[in-house]
Parts: sequence; structure tokens; C-alpha cells
Amino acid sequence: MMSRPLIIYVPGLLPKPEPETHRDALLRCILAGLERVDGAVADAVSSSRESFSIVSWTYDFYGMHRDFEIDAAAVEAVIEQGEARVKDIAEATSLSRRLTRWVYHLGDMLPFLIPHLASERMEVHLRDLMRYERNRKGIADQIRDLLKVSLLAAAGGERPILLIGHSMGSVIAYDALWELSHEQGNPVSIDLFLTMGSPLGQRFMQRKLNGHGESGVQRYPSNVRHWTNLSAIGDMTAIDPLLVNDFGEMKELGLLDEFVDIQLFNYFRLDGILNTHSEYGYLVNEKTANTIAKWWRGQSPGLAAGA
Repeated sequence: MMSRPLIIYVPGLLPKPEPETHRDALLRCILAGLERVDGAVADAVSSSRESFSIVSWTYDFYGMHRDFEIDAAAVEAVIEQGEARVKDIAEATSLSRRLTRWVYHLGDMLPFLIPHLASERMEVHLRDLMRYERNRKGIADQIRDLLKVSLLAAAGGERPILLIGHSMGSVIAYDALWELSHEQGNPVSIDLFLTMGSPLGQRFMQRKLNGHGESGVQRYPSNVRHWTNLSAIGDMTAIDPLLVNDFGEMKELGLLDEFVDIQLFNYFRLDGILNTHSEYGYLVNEKTANTIAKWWRGQSPGLAAGA
């Protein structure tokens, strides 16, 4: 009998709601997307709390939780909406966003310009990123260890793993997978690594990853079979939406079976303002749902036909 598949989610920067509240909201978004594309998989995922878990690291990093009531109505709205509207697409592809993306690209290529180009929000993210990268008081080790505990427990139960990393969560996951590969004897196998709104395409970020100074197989994690990267059009964190040109060597080296880049429209709005980077918007999206459903069915060959 095959072990039950497990989805593990690693969120990005900024305070998040209390773990149970956050988990429930994220799962509702996943299930809403799945119900639109494959009802049988939605039922299978929802039938057990052990199907989905989150690595709640942000409280240790920030010492506070975000009040979910700030986001509650927006989460309900994005679940209800179901797809991007003309207005969402127009804003995501607007000239102002394209110009901002160009400015961010310039800062990524010429880091000395970053202090002159950074917005207040970007400065906050850079501050938090540097705290993680400098591992102050062992905080980065602590965060990665939280993920490793979940991965090792799943591997011990021989459970197929879909590891989702949103934004900075994709960096944390990548670093943890590299450490498991090259420092801890590779005790874990990830069937699908799903990155969303990832900054891994940024040169600035790549220079700080575990293994960045190595070459060949030593440069990359060796415990991932498939990697799918989702990037929302207009997402300023995923300024390089295509990661295959940065990590495609993993497939050439035999470390990956498949690498796929997929673009989508994230239509989450908070107080009427479009947030193309929102984790809720990524998780409810039909393309995300199709990716999860395809993976789940691959681990559950006896599952009934979908809706």
C-alpha cells in the first residue's frame, strides 16, 4: 500500500497569521483551486489534515503574528472570483509595472544602485533578507531546521513529498535541500519542488545561496526529481520569471528529471489594490491547482476520475 502524499508549504517574508489560522486559509485556497480542476483530488486532500502542513517560521523571525482579519475578506474574494478579470490583467501588464520591473532588473545587475532605487517595501525585504543571510543568532539555521524536521519525518514514513516554497520560502527550501544533499547524506527525496513568486532568478540572490561557490553536482541540491516554477505576471519579486536558464544545468547533470516554468495571473486584491505576489492568489490559481492535481494523481494511481 502506497503511503499518503504530503504537501509541505514554506511561506515567505513578513509576519503571518497564527499557524493554524494560516494553514486553514492556505488550504482553503488550494482546495478551491483543486475543486475547479479535479474534484477527486480536492476530496482526497481535504479528507485528512495530514495531507497538508506548513513550516511556520515567521514568528521566530519577527516575534509577532499578522492579524488574519486584515486579509480575511480578500481571501474570500479571491476564492470566489476564480479567475483573472480584464482589470486584473490590465494592471498586471501596465506600463508602470513594466517600468518598475526594468528598474528592479537594473538594480539586480548593478547592486551598487540598489540603495538609490529601492522603495520602502524593498528596503524592508532587503533588511530581512540580509538578516537571514548573515544568520544572526543562528536564525537561518533555526528556520532551515524547522523545514528539515518536517522533511525527515515525511521521508521516515516513506511519504511522497510536494514541497512548495513561496517567495523567500523558496530560498529557505533550496538552502535546506542543498544542506540535506551535501552535508547530511541526502536522507530525503522530494518528488516535486514547486516554487511560487520566487526570487531565485535574481543574481543578487543566487550569489548568496548554499553551494553558489561550487561547480557541477556540488553546486545544486541532488534530492529533487521534478521542479516546477510558477511566476505571476507583474510580480516584482519574481523579476526573472524563468528559472530554467539559471537552474537547468541540474537536468543536464542528471539531478532533475524535469524543470518547468509556468506564468500566470495572480488576481488577489487587498483593499482593492492588486497584489500579484500574494501567496493566497498563487495557491488558488488554476495553473497551481493543475500542477498539484497532476502530482497527486501520480502518487495515487487508484484515485477516481476527476471532476
